[in-house]
Amino acid sequence: MGKGPATMKTIAGTMSVILLSSLMSIIKIQNKGAKLGTMSPMDQVLWRTHLLEASLMGFTLFLGFIIDRMHHYLIKLIGLRSSVGSSKEEVERLQKEKTQLQEKDEKASKEIKLLKEEISTLSEKLKKMKSESEEKDKMIDTAAAHVASLQKQSADLLLEYDRLLEDNQNLQNQALGYKS
Repeated sequence: MGKGPATMKTIAGTMSVILLSSLMSIIKIQNKGAKLGTMSPMDQVLWRTHLLEASLMGFTLFLGFIIDRMHHYLIKLIGLRSSVGSSKEEVERLQKEKTQLQEKDEKASKEIKLLKEEISTLSEKLKKMKSESEEKDKMIDTAAAHVASLQKQSADLLLEYDRLLEDNQNLQNQALGYKS
């Protein structure tokens, strides 16, 4: 966060250099003691002092590294928890949407079912109307044929009537002609 990581890296680098210096001093003192066969009391005190410094520096660097990692992971954990919270809210919102969509789907399927039933009822009525229409067309054709035959019969009867009237007139004329 901000300048903290740069500062920590600078401190860790400085402490690492000091640790390496202490380790180099330890190695020099050991090499000097190995050449002479024994270490002088002053070298032993210096060796122990440098060893103590090196162990404290190493331990401090190790603890600094652990603290840095823990800080890093805690920040990640906080971020994950906040994203989990928002994810939970997102999941709840999506579940609500899912239930709403399911309800709409159920309503739509019921409506589709009703419309299909209505379509089947209307198609049955249409078939019934078509058959009734065909029957009425047949009846109209039959009635038209019947009317045509009645008209023809009427025309024939009218001709017959006219002929009978004419015959009647002729017979009356003949009857008058015999009486006179």
